[in-house]
Amino acid sequence: MYQAERVADNCVVLLKTAEKLDLPIIITEQYPKGLGPTIPELEHKGSMIFEKLSFSALRDDAIRAHFKSMEDSGFKHVVMAGIEAHVCVLQTALDLKKAGFEVFVVTDAISSRSAQSVQLALARLGDNGVQLVNVEMAVFELAGKAGTPEFKALSALIK
Repeated sequence: MYQAERVADNCVVLLKTAEKLDLPIIITEQYPKGLGPTIPELEHKGSMIFEKLSFSALRDDAIRAHFKSMEDSGFKHVVMAGIEAHVCVLQTALDLKKAGFEVFVVTDAISSRSAQSVQLALARLGDNGVQLVNVEMAVFELAGKAGTPEFKALSALIK
């Protein structure tokens, strides 16, 4: 993967942010028997892990049902990171957007095998109304305000 270490590090920051703010974490794995499981740095005890074969996570019945239950519970925003930007991230983000979710793709926490594939995915996502943010934007938007214990812990992740 292009800039794999940077992407993994930024995904860890996003996971720690979600954990600190008690937000739901969903991990999808594209055909882990053939492509391998989620890297150990991104394994998270409190997350839901779904294996899938469809490139778009929303085309998997169990994952779609999980997102529907989240939506019914009031969750309408999805922050996305992962690989590959031009396939699974792209197709899932577009399908979530079509389903009525507000989708934020964290641009420095996604990758593909080539930089060109990432750039093409970002252009298409932006053209289709998906919000493009970086890790720092996502962390501080989720935090909402300074002066809290959560903010102090989260700001330490960015430094």
